[in-house]
Parts: sequence; C-alpha cells; structure tokens
Amino acid sequence: MKIENNLKVWRAKGNITQEQLAKEVGLSRQTINSIERGKFIPTVLSALKIAMFFKTNIEEIFYLKGGEK
Repeated sequence: MKIENNLKVWRAKGNITQEQLAKEVGLSRQTINSIERGKFIPTVLSALKIAMFFKTNIEEIFYLKGGEK
C-alpha cells in the first residue's frame, strides 16, 4: 500500500500557496512540495496540522491506495 494525498487540490480550493501553508503548519515549502509529489510522507502530527488548517478530516487529504490489506 502507498500513502497518497489530495493536498494540491485542497490548496487550490483554498487559493493557498505552498509557502503560505508551510508557514501555517510549521513546515518548509520544500517539504510541502515533497508531500504533494508523494516523495515524502508527513508525520502524523504534520498531517493532522494540515488537516486542521483546512478544517477537515485527515482522511480527506491523506489516504491509502493499492496493495493488499
């Protein structure tokens, strides 16, 4: 299984830049970029902060895809 995300979609909906999101959740812009591209899996704390920023459940942004359970 692989962790996927809709972070770029959520940012676009909110008209938020990577830099703005990074500042709000205490990460670097490069980290946000890496998360969006699937090159970096955020910690649970970071994922929760991102979800809280968008006022949604973590599962709306991050989800498991493929493979066996």
